[in-house]
Amino acid sequence: MLFRYLSDRISWILFYLLSLLFVDLLIWLDNGIAVRLDALLYLNVILLLSAMVFLGWRYRKETRYVISLEKLTKEIGEDWMAALPNARYHNEVVNHRLLMAVGQLHRQKLADNFTSQTGEQAYTAAWVHEVKAPLTAMKLVIEANRSEPVIRTIESEWLRIHLLIDQQLYISRLPTLESDFVLENAGIQKLISMEVREVASWCMEKNIAVEFEGTEMYISTDRKWCRFVIRQLLTNAIQYSPEGSLILMSTSITPEGYVKLTMRDEGKGIASHDLPRIFDHGFTGDNGRLQNAATGIGLYLAQTVGSKIGIRLAARSQLDRGTEMDMIFTGRNAFQDVQAHGLPS
Repeated sequence: MLFRYLSDRISWILFYLLSLLFVDLLIWLDNGIAVRLDALLYLNVILLLSAMVFLGWRYRKETRYVISLEKLTKEIGEDWMAALPNARYHNEVVNHRLLMAVGQLHRQKLADNFTSQTGEQAYTAAWVHEVKAPLTAMKLVIEANRSEPVIRTIESEWLRIHLLIDQQLYISRLPTLESDFVLENAGIQKLISMEVREVASWCMEKNIAVEFEGTEMYISTDRKWCRFVIRQLLTNAIQYSPEGSLILMSTSITPEGYVKLTMRDEGKGIASHDLPRIFDHGFTGDNGRLQNAATGIGLYLAQTVGSKIGIRLAARSQLDRGTEMDMIFTGRNAFQDVQAHGLPS
């Protein structure tokens, strides 16, 4: 900081030194001024020491505001405007006003964006509920005419529409997941069975069997959001599984004592260079590009929701050997900590 301060004032320092040199030359060349050489050197030393003391004093005074700002940038938080240091000099006052104006503008933009997003989310939720009404009527018609051969194809297409609309509803609720979270004990195999029944027509269309392995295990989670995570993994497995294949659901306990659900399919698998990115938003990979039906959002949503409710996701895969997706239900999550200890003061 000291060297930067001196470099910013190099022109003033040079002016002072040149002025001192000019005065020394005048005294030396002017015969009318009788000054001994040792006295002249003494005077120069005094002036240079005085200048150094003056620069040190001004350095402490003038850099106090900048040092505080630099410290604030390393520890900046939401209340950074209240933590701004007091301004004393005119340039500091101008900078202070600019920072306050930028902060106010940023807060206003955030408030406007939040209002806009809230309106869009409310509109999306209302739209989804409106669309669900005719979908429910279509489901009743399908149930009443199940003997017709074409109904199975219609039902599988209906299911795809239903899943997409339901996914959109969960997306609109995602920003308010914390207020929608209800913690309860649930059997993991029971939750999976409910989701398998939801996609049964799709499995029947592709002649895909779903089997369970292991015993029932109970977890502490939100049933609705946990089922949403399972649904994303299950529909992804069905989409990429070949006809007549098997999806195996197995439950186990990790070495750390966590409940683990492993979903294994017999699909084409995921390339090793794609595997680290499958949970990224919008990433479809080689398989998604081939099918032209992938959105790259299902696994991203599963990962996002899972991280909020205490579910860790992991994937293993080899080309032409299928994919294994793990759902590991960690011992505690953020919501349980809040319930146990209360909100921070």
